[in-house]
Parts: sequence; structure tokens; C-alpha cells
Amino acid sequence: MTMATDANSLVVTRAAIRGMHCAACSSRIEKVVGNMAGVGEATVNLATESMVLRWNPAVTNLDEIAAKIVGLGFELVLPSEKVEVRFTIDGMSCASCSSRIEKVVGGMAGVEVAEVNLPAGSGRVVFDPHQSSQRQIREKIDSLGFKATVQTGGGDAISLAQERALVKLKALKRELVPALGLGALLLTLSMGPMVGLPLPDFISPMAAPLTFGLLQLLLVLPLLWLGRRFYLVGFPSLFRGAPNMDSLIAVGTGAAFLYSSWNLLGMLGGGHLAMTKAHDLYFESAGVIIALISLGKYLEARSKVRTSDAIRQLMQLAPDKATLITEGEIYQEILVEEVTPGDLLLVRPGERLPVDGVIFKGTSSVDESMLTGESMPVKKSVGDQVVGATLNTNGVLQVRAEKVGQDTVLARIIRMVRDAQGSKAPIANLADRISLYFVPIVMGIAILAGLGWYFLGGAEFPFALRIFVAVMVIACPCAMGLATPTSIMVGTGRGAQLGVLIKSGAALEKAQKVGVVIFDKTGTLTFGKPLLTDLVVVDGKSDEAQILALVAGAETVSEHPLAKAVVEAAREKGLTLPPVEDFQAVPGRGIVARVGGSNLLLGNREFMAEKSVAGVDTAQVESESARMAGQGKTALYLAIDANLVALLAIADRIRPEAPAVVKALKKMGIRSVMLTGDHATTAQAIAREAGITEVIAQVRPEDKAAKVAELQAQGLLVAMVGDGINDAPALATADVGIAMGTGIDVAIESGDIVLMKGELGGLLTALSLSRATMRNIKQNLFWAFIYNIVGIPVAAGVLYIFGGPTLNPMIAGAAMAMSSVSVVTNALRLRFFAPVSL
Repeated sequence: MTMATDANSLVVTRAAIRGMHCAACSSRIEKVVGNMAGVGEATVNLATESMVLRWNPAVTNLDEIAAKIVGLGFELVLPSEKVEVRFTIDGMSCASCSSRIEKVVGGMAGVEVAEVNLPAGSGRVVFDPHQSSQRQIREKIDSLGFKATVQTGGGDAISLAQERALVKLKALKRELVPALGLGALLLTLSMGPMVGLPLPDFISPMAAPLTFGLLQLLLVLPLLWLGRRFYLVGFPSLFRGAPNMDSLIAVGTGAAFLYSSWNLLGMLGGGHLAMTKAHDLYFESAGVIIALISLGKYLEARSKVRTSDAIRQLMQLAPDKATLITEGEIYQEILVEEVTPGDLLLVRPGERLPVDGVIFKGTSSVDESMLTGESMPVKKSVGDQVVGATLNTNGVLQVRAEKVGQDTVLARIIRMVRDAQGSKAPIANLADRISLYFVPIVMGIAILAGLGWYFLGGAEFPFALRIFVAVMVIACPCAMGLATPTSIMVGTGRGAQLGVLIKSGAALEKAQKVGVVIFDKTGTLTFGKPLLTDLVVVDGKSDEAQILALVAGAETVSEHPLAKAVVEAAREKGLTLPPVEDFQAVPGRGIVARVGGSNLLLGNREFMAEKSVAGVDTAQVESESARMAGQGKTALYLAIDANLVALLAIADRIRPEAPAVVKALKKMGIRSVMLTGDHATTAQAIAREAGITEVIAQVRPEDKAAKVAELQAQGLLVAMVGDGINDAPALATADVGIAMGTGIDVAIESGDIVLMKGELGGLLTALSLSRATMRNIKQNLFWAFIYNIVGIPVAAGVLYIFGGPTLNPMIAGAAMAMSSVSVVTNALRLRFFAPVSL
């Protein structure tokens, strides 16, 4: 359960919901809770069994909302700020030991419950994490002379949800094996003689009809008990006026069972009547339907567990334990959950970093591929930032912990993926609306079909009953409810594995409709790190190295990105930089400085003209300046003692994959536009190199959002790709904001989609994945609707009117069970989505 506040001052709460079985359940909860006073929005996800609430605490509260959900027959798992930890405690010998631990720990700040079980050698503590920590509690127990070890088992919401899903899967499997065995026996007994499998005389319907019927009853009763959840949920839902899929199964199989039981009572008199009624029993329909639907539910649950593989794999990257360096250089192994900001940790070669932090001592190479996708390890030394779950390859590091628990980069990524998997795409709205009314409509069709055949068609009651049961059990709202969320779960999970974080189902749906992609130039199409590319001496006598040393010396006190490029170039050549005697920056023009006894002017052409510098208008200078601008470089004029001596060119290198990405977008039918604050000549040069024909230049950062809006006004669905920092308003204005970064520098809160690898190829992956996911959703919805549109009329006997066959209720039940399995299985195909290769 998580809680936050949105821009409208509504509290946003994510909670688990238990007891849902089909789309009718989730749609019902959405409608009822969404109509409550004070609830702004209620979004229920059947696949993840979760709800996202936006509500006003001044009007309602979670207890009222929970009560409303309980009234519908479901359970809202309410939030808790408390943490529960279980310990294994060694060293206890008598009741006084356990009592002492309970008393001391129970007296700690924030501890609400401290229970110790002496025979089991265990303890349970419930505490407020704002007042005490797990480590403090463990150390307190150790200080009493005992040894406390935390029982690991994933206490966070995601781990608990996955654990519940696995427990549910195991329970379904335990029930499935006997259900299939009993179902097979029941089917063989009832249908065997019809397919050439003779029965012994003592159970034959002709020789011993009563025994034949009683044996079927004995077989079907345990089957109904194994499928009791359908009745315990289905009938109460029906009586509340909110029938669901369980109601269809309960009423359909219940009708077959009651009719068969009535006929079995009629067989007690024996004789010819017993032999006649022996062929009018439908115990096998009720039992086999339960068995087949149980099989379908098991296969569906197993597939749904696999839809969370991406999150599970991300969670497995984080180590369970860390090595704490205490006073006196003593190494102590603790659980990662016990690490607090400021702790000094030891990370040996081959170990994964336990938390985010900064290197305090040591040098090593760190494999950050889990974040950036870059296979080559990155060299790290004292003062460098490191991220939890990345791999220390060769050196010993001491790391000062900075972000722990839910604040680490990995935890934020997992949280974002989980939120995306729990979100809904607009395409699901139609299925949700239909699901709300689907079950009552199906029940109405089943009743009308049965009565129609009996009264208008002149059919016998057993035939009408088979029609009624077949319609009831073939209808499947589950397939419609699972069509969208399962695809979103697998698609967003696959995206995370490929370094593309998609924040919501809505962003996923919009991305597949994008018609225009706007690229911010600096840091997106280019690396965002200016380099000195040219130094041209124009006075014919100055020394190039001396000039570079003087300029770099002046620029050492400047914070401008272009200045850093000059200083970096001088240091790479090992030049000695003279001290700066005087320095003044002129915004928008350049700098004035005195270095090494010389007066320097460095800046643009207008700055030189203002200062009446000689030699600016020569043919050589004009030619070199035009060449630099044509290559997308920024020309800097250098004057010493009022005479122009050199031209310096600064350029930001274009990303090597940019031309291929733009070409691939064109093949996808997507326009590419470059947006930049650079001069038009420089911008056009970069655009030509990238293969972009549309350029919007000389745009200030605060005006970029307006340019995005202009394209949207033309009816285009616009995606904006930027670094998520200085172009945040433009990302927010775009229909799809795509933030691009590298490793720990990426702003994962920016935009609708985040490209973690810092490569433009991730853009193609995001757009292609969105198209593949939406195509998968449409396939699921198509088959879910077609299945019901075709299956229900066939079950109602439409084909029989024209001389065709009727649908056996058992086959109808099997078809219903497999429809949900087919939808989830189709969604799982997205796990094998391969990114576009450049």
C-alpha cells in the first residue's frame, strides 16, 4: 500500500483488493466506489488485484471506502505505517529469558508489540520505523546476551503480493489434481457406454440404474466441495444484485446438480422408471465443468505469476546483506534493510553494491549494465556516486550510504514499473463498461434460451436445461477483463528489462499513435559535452600551444560549458596554465581577462566589433568562421592586446546512432523535428548530420513548450525527447514526454517514458514496444469479444435451429476456461519482444 498527494490535493492511495474473480467484479467496484462522495477516481486492475484511489480526506476516509468494498463482497487491504519483523532468537533457556526480551524490547520507542515464543525460539516485533529501526531492535536483543537473526521473507508490498500469488497457485494445484481425477472417473462412468466403453453389470445403467446414479453422486459431491469457492462467492454476489463469473458457474452447475438429484430420487422406486431416468442424469456436466474450470483457473494463475517476472528479476539484483564497517575497522555483516544513511560499507570484488552512496575509499570498475545497458564497467574512485545493485568488478571499495530502502534508484525503478503495471489504458474502458453489465445479460439470455426451447421450441426439459447450463458456463467476462492489464504488465516489464521505463498504460497507448518526435539538441541528439575541435591562428606569428594555455588559464575561473571544453583540451595536452590576474564575464558576448601579462578578449564577432578589435574582417577570418558555422561549430574570436590572433571552434558531438534513429522513425511514418536555442546556421548543420529536415532554432528554454503546443494545434500527436531537466515544461506539454539520461544521472521522475540507457535507440524500442503491446491488447480484446459473440449464440442452440449440433455444457465449460488462458498466454508473448536493431 502506498499513499501520496496529487496536484489537486487529493490523496492517492494504492491498495490490494482480495476476492475478485472476473471483470464484472473489478467493474462493479470501480462504479460503486467511484460514485462515493469524496472519491475523485477509483481504478481497479484485475490482473494485479489492486486499486488506485484518488480521494478527499475532508469528505471521506479509507474506513468508509473499505466498508463499501466489504459490502460488495470484497476486501480492501488497508494501509499500515507499522513494520512487522520476525526474529530467530538463540540462547534462550527459560521463561525468564523470553520475558526479559519482551520487557526490554517492548519498552523501546515506537515498539507496539514484542512477543517471544520460547519453544520455537522466535520473536515478533511490530514497531514504528520513524522511532526505532530493525537494526536497533536486533542489537538491543543481542546486548541482552542472546543472538537475534532476522527471518527474511520479503516484507515489502511487492514481495508480499508475489508471495500471495504463489500461495494461491499452490492451493489451486492441490485442488486441481483430485478434481481432474474425480472428473475423469465421473466422465468415464457417465459417458463410457456411449463411446464403446462397457461398464460392469453392477454399475451399468441398464442392469443397476440406482447404483449407477448413486456412484455418480458420490463422485460429484467431492468435486463440488473442491469447487466450493464458486458457490460461496457466486451466490452471495447474485443475491446482492451484482452477479459475476462465479455466479454463472454456480447457477449453471447448481441447476444441473439439482435436476440430476431430483431424478435420482425418482429412481428409488426402481423398475422401468429408474432405467429411463438413469439416462437423464447430468452429474457429469456439473462435476466435469468444475474440474475443467479449475484447470483453466490454475493455468491462468500460473501465467499471471509469470507476467511479474520482470519485477521479480529486478528485485533479485539487490543483495540481501551488506558488510558494515564499525568503529575500529570491525566488519559486521547485516541485512540490507538495516543499512541507514551515513553507514560506511565494505564492498568486495564480485559483490553487488547494497545501496546508493558515494565512494569513501578505494578505486574499482563498476558494472552498471543493469541501469545503463552498457556492458563495459565504469571506472570509479573516491567521491564518485555509485548505485545499489550494480556490480563491483575488481577493487575493494568503502562506500558511504546515502539512499537506502525505498529511496534507492533500483527501488524507484521497481516502484515505477509496478505502478505502470497497475495502471489502465484508455482502450480498456469499453471492455470495463461491457463487463459491468455482461453477467446479468448472459443470465437473461440463458433463461430466455432455456424457456424459449421448452415452451416455443417444443423441446423436452432435459434439452432446455442443457441449453441453459451451456449458455451460463460458456460466457467469460474474465477474458475481457484480462485482455488489457496482462498485456500492459508484460509490456512494461519487458520495457524495464530493455532500459525503457513506461510509467502508465495511458502513456503506452499514446506512444503508439505518435506522429511527430521533437528532439532537443543538446544532450539528446548530441552528447551535451562541448569539445574544442579547432584552433586556427590567423595573425601568422602566434604559437598555438601558448594561445591555448592563455585562453585556458582565463577560462579556469568560468563556469560556462564552452570554457570547460577549452580547459579540458589544455589539460589533455599537459599545458601549464598561467594565473589569472583579472577576469570579467560579459553575458551573451564573452570574457575580458588579463592572463600572463596579456589582455585577452574571447567571445563572438559582435563582441570583437564592440571592442574595436583589429583584423576581424579579413578574408581568412570570414572564411574560417563560415566553415565552422557550416559544420555546426561555435566560433570564438580571440584577441590579445586588441589584435585578433586566433579562432577557436567548440562543438558538441552528435550521437553516432542519431542518423539511423531518424531514418528508422521515417520508416515508421513519424516526422522528426529538432528544437534548439542555437543559431539557425549551427542548428541546420547538426540537423543535416542527423538527417533531420525540420529545424526550430533560436528558441529559449521557457519557449520550448509553446513550440510543442503549436505542433499539437496542427492535430499532431507529439512526443518530446529531452534530458528531463531544462526542458521539463516541454516534456510536460507534449502528449508523450520522453526523458533521456544515463545511469544515476537520469531523472526518472521526468516525462511519461524514461530511456535509462542514454541512447537514442531506446526511443525506437519505446515506440516499437508500445505498438507491439497495443497490437497485443487489440488481439486479446478481439478474441475475447468474438469468443463471447460466437460462443453464446452457439450455446443457446442457434446452430440446432438450422440442423446443426448443440453445445455440450462440458465443452462449453472447457471453452470458457481456455478463453482466459489464451488471453494471458498471448500477452506473455511480449516477453520475447526484441528491440529494433540499428
